[in-house]
Amino acid sequence: MNTRQLLRSAAAVIFTAGLFTSQSALSQEATPQDYRVAESLQRVFEAVAEKVKPAVVNISTVSEIKFSHPPIPPQFKDFFHDFGFPFPDFPREFKTRSLGSGFIVKVEDGWAYILTNNHVVAKAKKIKVKLSDGSVYRAEVVGKDPKTDVALIKIKVGNKKVPTVELGDSSKIKVGEFVIAIGNPYGLNWTVTHGIVSAKGRHGLGLNPIENFIQTDAAINPGNSGGPLCDIYGRVIGINTAIVRNAQGLGFAVPINIAKKVMNDLLKYGKVVRGWLGVYIEDISPSLAKKFGVKEGVLITKVMPGSPAEKGGLKSGDIIVEFNGEPIKNVADLQLKVINTKPGEKVRITVIRDGERKTLTVKIGQMPGSENLASIDLMSKFGFSVQPLTPELKSKLGAPKWIKHGLVVTEVKPGSVADDAGLREGDIIVHAGITPKDLKPVKDVDDLLEVVRKAGDSGVLLKVVRGEGVFYAVLNPEE
Repeated sequence: MNTRQLLRSAAAVIFTAGLFTSQSALSQEATPQDYRVAESLQRVFEAVAEKVKPAVVNISTVSEIKFSHPPIPPQFKDFFHDFGFPFPDFPREFKTRSLGSGFIVKVEDGWAYILTNNHVVAKAKKIKVKLSDGSVYRAEVVGKDPKTDVALIKIKVGNKKVPTVELGDSSKIKVGEFVIAIGNPYGLNWTVTHGIVSAKGRHGLGLNPIENFIQTDAAINPGNSGGPLCDIYGRVIGINTAIVRNAQGLGFAVPINIAKKVMNDLLKYGKVVRGWLGVYIEDISPSLAKKFGVKEGVLITKVMPGSPAEKGGLKSGDIIVEFNGEPIKNVADLQLKVINTKPGEKVRITVIRDGERKTLTVKIGQMPGSENLASIDLMSKFGFSVQPLTPELKSKLGAPKWIKHGLVVTEVKPGSVADDAGLREGDIIVHAGITPKDLKPVKDVDDLLEVVRKAGDSGVLLKVVRGEGVFYAVLNPEE
């Protein structure tokens, strides 16, 4: 019996019970059919829990918070001194611990990849992952996306077989559908709750720069962050992300379709690649919509100079009503369509201009400042930073003529992995790999970060030019 049949049976039971209430007022015993319906629904929830729970993980993190104390007035120090007590030495940093959830989405080359929330691991110095069988692993960050609050981490499992979840299609969910949330609220591992999809497309909550939340009344509490929100077939349709404090039945999840794009971009490019239009927009008011004869759309208040929008002919005052033939409902709707469009792709944008309908072709650009949200930040992991070798830098450094591309070391942190490896400011990294056989030229930072991601704990081999000489350096991650 599928869910639709199950609900019809339940409705029939309720309807029948209503017809004969007066006749059965003295008898409140449940019928066998009542139990069959309830048991069928119960089996659905049991099946989802049994299917998904093994792939849900507990994430614990340790973060360091640094702070500076305001100047201490001399009279306070004198007070301690006069009474023979040493003035207390206040700490300048302290460690915090937090818990979250995640779920295994992929296993490849001995690594298990886990989706979670960015805020769960954003400031973590150490990340530990506990699997459902009780085993614990040290995790690495593959990439983070603060704009959507999605992060991808990985653990080295070798030949061990670990379960994975099935990812669904969040665009197909409907308000009122049953959903099941699994996570570790308040450290209570592998807790299962259920509810319904209360709403879709929630935005304007001020939680993330990019918002398109699924709202649910399934119980979500601190510690659930990063855990899966599933449909009745056990397919993950969202990542449990946020709750409203002091409220009940108000939980929010990032749609899994958004998370899938972030994950795929991080794995393929080492960063999140987003489309860019280059306009300032706002939702149109009901009165403005009535004047222009439209029901939905967004108003362009300003077009950025040199942007794809300007090159495509969009103007301030235009009301965008369609994007590639699909109606535009509001600002969030347009933003999601643009950022999910591959840079360089040409799209049709229909606007209302001076009361007339007009369709323009615009070539989508890449969002400026699309931060390199790659697996591991070079400075935090190895203690050095780089920038691409330009003709000007090549001339300034007096680099050999045979060097065509490379990365110039711009900073080395004393006592860091890079410092121990012998790197200095002004060195030029020309090749990187895991072994001498797979050394490859590095033309930009992404080339180096790709090697770092693949190397994991194996260390990175660098071919470095210093002056007229060449040497090799090995970057071994700190334990």
